Amino acid sequence: MKSYYVTLFMAVALAGLGAYVYFVELPAQRMEQETEAQTRKLLPFDEREISGLTVKSDAGEIALDKSSGGWTIAAPLKTEADEREVQALIRALVTGKVQRVVEEKATALAPFGLDHPSTMITVSAGAKQETYAIGDTGPLSSTLYVLRGSDQKVLLTDLAPKDLLNKTLMTFRRKDIFRFDQNQVDRIRLTYPTTEIVLYQVDEKPKKKWKIRYPIEAEADQTEVRTLLFRLEDLKALGIVDPGPERDAIAKKLRSPNVKVTIHVGDADQVVKLYQPDPAGGEAFAETKPDGPIYRINPTAIRDLTKDLFALQDKRLLGLEFPDIAMLSVRTRDEHYVLIHQNNEWVLEDQPTAKVNQETADLFVSRVANLPAEERVLKQAGQLASYGLVAPAAEFIATGKDGKVGGKLALGNQVGGLVYAIGQRLPGIYQVRADILTQVPSRKELLAKSEQAAVTAR
Repeated sequence: MKSYYVTLFMAVALAGLGAYVYFVELPAQRMEQETEAQTRKLLPFDEREISGLTVKSDAGEIALDKSSGGWTIAAPLKTEADEREVQALIRALVTGKVQRVVEEKATALAPFGLDHPSTMITVSAGAKQETYAIGDTGPLSSTLYVLRGSDQKVLLTDLAPKDLLNKTLMTFRRKDIFRFDQNQVDRIRLTYPTTEIVLYQVDEKPKKKWKIRYPIEAEADQTEVRTLLFRLEDLKALGIVDPGPERDAIAKKLRSPNVKVTIHVGDADQVVKLYQPDPAGGEAFAETKPDGPIYRINPTAIRDLTKDLFALQDKRLLGLEFPDIAMLSVRTRDEHYVLIHQNNEWVLEDQPTAKVNQETADLFVSRVANLPAEERVLKQAGQLASYGLVAPAAEFIATGKDGKVGGKLALGNQVGGLVYAIGQRLPGIYQVRADILTQVPSRKELLAKSEQAAVTAR
């Protein structure tokens, strides 16, 4: 009986100890951790509460306001803000930590660069405000001394100088010339001084495709059009000249644009004119409205966005898509054979029972169908003999599933790593990669792996 009471006493004592730890020690420890975290926290507001910022430096004072549509610049002028730059500043302040309190009540500020702070930042959260004076770099290059306005404490923080210093009006201005979602663009118009190119996106199965609508009706180079859209999306202002005397002086030099780009998204057009008054390498400018700002841009943007028709065309020469090829005639100087696609397999026309290696055949036919022109030699095919195209080194004729010849490709003389070529898709003479000549399998190579596999199976 006595041992029973001892056991019961120990159980009660243990339960009491557990309750004490759970209800007293752990809450106290959690409160201590929370207090420490709050003490180390630089900004007393939640990020979602922040409604305004003011950044003051030698470059001037910039006021930023948050509205339902996002961040805008309220002063020294009213305009759109660069959301990424504003959010980067806010994130730096929200995640910034106090490493230690250097002085509880600031007296001597000069040793910390706070007698004449390089930057003053005021953060507003509704009616609440907090101000920070940014001083010198701390003992480590990734730290800054900060004077917090609410308690006048000098703090050593883990704020990085690059995140807070040298912020100008240009830093916070929206620098995107265009603003669009690539998936929503359905028309692009490139207008040059002497010509125009119009591209449309059409809804074809299995996915949308870009086509040239003017000056010819043709397939577009899908990769080239996507690259063009990326470059338009990435077009940024290096400087902004607002309406005034300086803008007027620049506008007098901007006569005929090198290219006018019109992007159609939904029911609206975005139009940008690009100029380079000195083609030899002078400044380049962009203009979105006759009475709006003029944007200084990188001169290479003019070159990147000045596309001729050939650059935007589908440059695959054969003229028939790989999935649509029912028969491919192959003729080289060594042999001739015809591959037929039936029952989802390739077979040789004159050896229908021979087992063709499907991987080899698929890869080869795909290479022929997708072979692009690298360089244009002549816009219209003329004398073919000098290019070796009268008696070609290789010739391919593709027949579609409808029984009609839908693609032709001939390869002539080789010059370096390129070989002259003519194809059904594009008029003219071109140069293509010469390695296609070494990638044409012989009849023996088409059958080799299959025969070897059959022997192994036996």
